[in-house]
Amino acid sequence: MSGYRELVDVYEWLMPEDKVSPAGSVAAFADVVDSLPIGSRVLDCSCGTGQLAVGLAELGMVVDATDASPGMVRRTHQLADEHRVAVATHTIAWSALLNRFAPLTFDLVFCVGNSLAHAEGSADRAAALQAMATLLTPGGRLVLTSRTWELVRARGSRMDIGDRVIRRGAVDGLVIYNWEIADHWEGEHRLEIAVAQIASDGAVVTSSERLSIWPFKHDDLVSELRSVGLDIHQSTFNNVDEGYLVVATLS
Repeated sequence: MSGYRELVDVYEWLMPEDKVSPAGSVAAFADVVDSLPIGSRVLDCSCGTGQLAVGLAELGMVVDATDASPGMVRRTHQLADEHRVAVATHTIAWSALLNRFAPLTFDLVFCVGNSLAHAEGSADRAAALQAMATLLTPGGRLVLTSRTWELVRARGSRMDIGDRVIRRGAVDGLVIYNWEIADHWEGEHRLEIAVAQIASDGAVVTSSERLSIWPFKHDDLVSELRSVGLDIHQSTFNNVDEGYLVVATLS
């Protein structure tokens, strides 16, 4: 899995406003989380800067948070300390999940934030999904979110410049995405993200990072989930929205 070193400390500018806080982040998945009893074991295996993991812990869940980026794990640990909740943090990739956790451990596994496309092609993606499925208890659920990659590819290589300034705390920022779309679905796509922070005196400080992406079709994701023993409980995919949610249950 690639990236997220330079963007770790400005990652909140990439997040929707309603998910910047732990409470807001977990509220986005209320339909899934509300049915869990307090004390359920939950894994966030793409924890980012920790908003979801911390929000789950605040609801009384027993939470493990993993990420391949040491910086993201550091931020998650710091956020948990700030909110005075217990979140076990681990710097590991999906390929190492079964080295750290026993099968049948978690009632709920999250892999959100468009992270699955960082798996290097269909073989690594399938292996990651198999590991996540193996960690679920019988009847446990896997929750995924993804960009609608069909739309991303249809638009081709391009630069997307934010159409508004985003404020986080007392700092304004502008986000820029530069897409390099490969000729074929299985090819390595590139995405350079820049966050330009604008100081009160007009000075600009820019953080940027170039990421590798291997996109996938929704239909292929559904087939891959079924191949590892997961039944599709919910999918919000359609042809016009920028992203979607999939909830799959271990049969």
